[in-house]
Amino acid sequence: MKTLFVSYRVTELDRSLAFYTALGYAELGRVEAGGGTRLVILKFPEEPAASLELVHRPGDGPVDVGSGFDHLAIQVEELATTLKTLIAAGLKPEPLQYPGGAHGPKTSWLTDPDSYRIELVERPSGHPDGITAADFD
Repeated sequence: MKTLFVSYRVTELDRSLAFYTALGYAELGRVEAGGGTRLVILKFPEEPAASLELVHRPGDGPVDVGSGFDHLAIQVEELATTLKTLIAAGLKPEPLQYPGGAHGPKTSWLTDPDSYRIELVERPSGHPDGITAADFD
């Protein structure tokens, strides 16, 4: 088994699509599901397949993220460069942080239009992609 993608319900599809496109996602496809429901499938250009789905069901009213959702984590190559790009695109990432100390990962946080939190992570040089069992040894 493997995870296919994460799906977020969004209040305003165009606003959310603009946000995630500025973040670096590219649209892979759309589905009109009836009753005004639209799905937009996204991926980062370097990903082989979809990783995020935006679901717009206008009849359900505004999105309430609530207390159960925490965040989406996205790995980036160079966080400082990514932050400059996001700021230039009109997004508002939080300042660079070093939660594991100077030699650990670098992070920054961003909030989408529906209040979903996104953690941007630059792994230390030489660290394999993603989080593996080796991170817990």
